[in-house]
Amino acid sequence: MLLHHLAVQQEVGSLQPRRVLSPGSDHGGTVISDLQSPELYKKFNETLNNIGENEGGIDKFSRGYESFGVHRCADGGLYCKEWAPGAEGVFLTGDFNDWNPFSYPYKKLDYGKWELYIPPKQNKSQLVPHGSKLKVVIRSKSGEILYRISPWAKYVTREGENVNYDWTHWDPEHPYKFKHSRPKKPRGVRIYESHVGISSYEGKIASYKHFTYNVLPRIKDLGYNCIQMMAIMEHAYYASFGYQITSFFAASSRYGTPEELKELVDTAHSMGITVLLDVVHSHASKNSEDGLNMFDGTDSCYFHSGPRGNHDLWDSRLFIYSSWEVLRFLLSNIRWWLEEYGFDGFRFDGVTSMLYHHHGMGQAFSGDYHEYFGLQVDEDALIYLMLANHLVHTLYPNSITIAEDVSGMPALCSPISQGGVGFDYRLAMAIPDKWIQLLKEFKDEDWNMGNIVYTLTNRRYLEKCIAYAESHDQALVGDKTLAFWLMDAEMYTNMSVLTPFTPVIDRGIQLHKMIRLITHALGGEGYLNFMGNEFGHPEWLDFPRKGNNESYHYARRQFHLTDDDLLRYKFLNNFDRDMNKLEERCGWLSAPQAFVSEKHEGNKIIAFERAGLVFIFNFHPSKSYTDYRVGTTLPGKYPFVASECYCLLSIIYYIIETKKD
Repeated sequence: MLLHHLAVQQEVGSLQPRRVLSPGSDHGGTVISDLQSPELYKKFNETLNNIGENEGGIDKFSRGYESFGVHRCADGGLYCKEWAPGAEGVFLTGDFNDWNPFSYPYKKLDYGKWELYIPPKQNKSQLVPHGSKLKVVIRSKSGEILYRISPWAKYVTREGENVNYDWTHWDPEHPYKFKHSRPKKPRGVRIYESHVGISSYEGKIASYKHFTYNVLPRIKDLGYNCIQMMAIMEHAYYASFGYQITSFFAASSRYGTPEELKELVDTAHSMGITVLLDVVHSHASKNSEDGLNMFDGTDSCYFHSGPRGNHDLWDSRLFIYSSWEVLRFLLSNIRWWLEEYGFDGFRFDGVTSMLYHHHGMGQAFSGDYHEYFGLQVDEDALIYLMLANHLVHTLYPNSITIAEDVSGMPALCSPISQGGVGFDYRLAMAIPDKWIQLLKEFKDEDWNMGNIVYTLTNRRYLEKCIAYAESHDQALVGDKTLAFWLMDAEMYTNMSVLTPFTPVIDRGIQLHKMIRLITHALGGEGYLNFMGNEFGHPEWLDFPRKGNNESYHYARRQFHLTDDDLLRYKFLNNFDRDMNKLEERCGWLSAPQAFVSEKHEGNKIIAFERAGLVFIFNFHPSKSYTDYRVGTTLPGKYPFVASECYCLLSIIYYIIETKKD
């Protein structure tokens, strides 16, 4: 039976969208998908044109970091600029003036901007030396004096037992110079989701240096061609996993210096590895002493005022995307990470929260189109996302953007010229949920093959997805990784090769491999793995907090387990490497969606073809098969590429020649 309709189904069950034309293209009209309103595309163009008329274009508009904040001038003086529309007065203080709060007042400009020029010393030496501490002093309209960190601060640090971060002026005499060019855009993206701080087996926060010299070689050896860096944007609360941002332009100092992060990115590029930043523009920390909140003494500077400016579930602040200066801030932030640090793109966190006024809370998203189009959609946020994608792909056409959206918003990954939002990929977030559901709620013999295939193939035609069996979400305390669901307590006692294979460990290892392989091959146009999960990392992930006595025991990755020849973790690690290397050779991620030829419920067999390969999986818990027959598109001889067993049959064949009957 032909499964063409299954192959082109959307993530939520709809088929390929029709397209309509609007006037203005070389072919009589610009192609606009009617999944996104032509009015939205018109509003995007109007915003882009307004930026051009008032700011000289998005190129100049997105360079806000070149004037805002604090900058050393050619004559040795200092130029400072801030946007604080609710302030009555703005001042600069710090080590350089013995913390006199009012000796250096800013001059008020139009539109809530303030600027200050401090002339150089007579000997032309730096007035504010590299590494010295600074603060912006705000006099609010109520007369209150507030000490703030500039929203454009490039480096913030926390000393000793201090609760709050300090703004540290970063202006090194010899900044890092990149040695290697950006790698080419991967044909099929294989992402290693990474967190620098937990990358050591020791119970401490690991460093950029440690990651560069110890983890990057492992990633390269495993065959991943892309890393997604989590928790890089500065966040005061370590246990937030980097999702409560306090300083948007500062690389987290808990791992090292900005120059050491640049070295990490440059070293990855030398290995041919693309580097993505996990960017959080969906919300911001409520911190005011060392965050954006209440920067000018009001709750409406960067965020919506009142209840609309608060995310009740995340306890954080929500940006006002219609604000001109907020657009400047966020677009400049995108450009900063691309140009200052050499990142090759972004995974946008919390996109669902941005897309809707309800932020996805309490929504089941059945797939009905009324859920995606109506007053519940935040058009200002959509316009911002379109502008961000336009900027990224204009500056660096080979950049990659990924949307974390659970709602299935249509055209999110369609080109802007077709009325889409412009992302390259979306995360296939239903896939890990399906695997966890099967392991938690069903016996092996009750797994439904058709339902597995449906979940793995249920995506829109020409909208690319990143498939994954599990990510950091499944590793967090309160949940379990696939390996822990499969093997649980026996991982502590029976992972030694010196002990006999128990049924639990045997089943667990084989299903761990099969789940990852079928997800890799059938689930999308890209693949993602969270660090350590490739070898079945034991236990869960839990950051130091009061609830665990500030322990780092679970905030680490025990890579040394794969280096121990007496432990079975090495088998999972080696399989993951072979799987990635085979994809690199055969290219199934960049091939058209698979043709599924068999979903046999009785035999528990799934068979499909993709990229010239025939994949056959046997999920039956007790039956193996010899001389099992499956249909193929072309007749011919099909030699083995690889073989793994759960029972006897979970086989990949590779077509090397075909012949007529």
